[in-house]
Amino acid sequence: IGNGVALNIPVLFNEVKSITDKGVPMPKILVSDRAQMVMPYHVLFDQYEEERLGGKSFGSTKSGIAPFYSDKYAKIGFQVSELFDDEAALRDKIERVIASKNVLLEYLYKKPLLTVDEVYNTLMEYKEMVAPFVCDVSAYLYNAIKEGKHILLEGQLGSMEDPDHGIYPMVTSSSTLAAYGAIGAGIPPYEIKQIVTVCKAYSFVSEIFGEEADELRRRGGDGGEFGATTGRPRRMGWFDCVASKYGCRIQGTTDVAFTVLDVLGYLDEIPVCVGYDIDGEVTTDFPTTAKLKKAKPVYKVLPGWKQDIRGIKKYEDLPENCRKYIEFIEEQIGFPITMVSNGPKRSDIIYRGFNN
Repeated sequence: IGNGVALNIPVLFNEVKSITDKGVPMPKILVSDRAQMVMPYHVLFDQYEEERLGGKSFGSTKSGIAPFYSDKYAKIGFQVSELFDDEAALRDKIERVIASKNVLLEYLYKKPLLTVDEVYNTLMEYKEMVAPFVCDVSAYLYNAIKEGKHILLEGQLGSMEDPDHGIYPMVTSSSTLAAYGAIGAGIPPYEIKQIVTVCKAYSFVSEIFGEEADELRRRGGDGGEFGATTGRPRRMGWFDCVASKYGCRIQGTTDVAFTVLDVLGYLDEIPVCVGYDIDGEVTTDFPTTAKLKKAKPVYKVLPGWKQDIRGIKKYEDLPENCRKYIEFIEEQIGFPITMVSNGPKRSDIIYRGFNN
């Protein structure tokens, strides 16, 4: 777990327990001493702000992410390494940190105030949980690179959630681009050789509604398209070549993993968004948010394949219209689709020129 992670220690160890309780061996976990911790008050501030904004809220997952990053860049967050500082120094910092927070709690949110003892005790609980796993992750990865080992960095959110390049302000609070992986892991940027971008075979910018959306949502993913954290129904839409081409470009994509293709097997025809009509002009370039609000999707309708494709292992064995759908999208986005997911299992992947 690299320095760039927003580390919620209880959540991490609850996740670990959830798999070890099922008989999975305890994984070898290393936690960066430079990672910063999500505190309980970050979660509370996230909830309080959503309550205050009411109908104008950002739809936060209420996990404390925005308050966490606010503190990190205001230099009042807590690094894992500070858990091992002496008590006096840590209490002194806590007192300084909560002073401004208590002003907001008392006068803006009208909520209970924080105390030094409360925050200190929480940090000591975190120390006991994480201490056996703390190390210099950057040095560990650097040595792995020197030894010729393969390193896989995982990003959770997509291009459109990036605060600089995404649909601002409906974004997250840290960079979601592959380039940031080098910073978040503490490795040289030139060591990132391959960037696999995951694209679903359907999208949400070219949004659909009603029964059409409900059907696609019900069939999608492992158990339907619902938020992993919130459980909220996800917005559904036909594949958006404009947004996907842009997302792949800013990620520096070398390979596209095209997922949940099997979900579309019930459709007679499949619309694909190939452009945006903005004030009467059609563009294939992804716009800023102000212009995006006015964009109307321009569709190309492709024939469906009306067939269950789960279990197929070779690309050439896919139905002809299914292959044509993949190849049309590949041509539109300009990046190679080298993996195709045709089912929920780890083995349900068709490799198509992927170099691993």
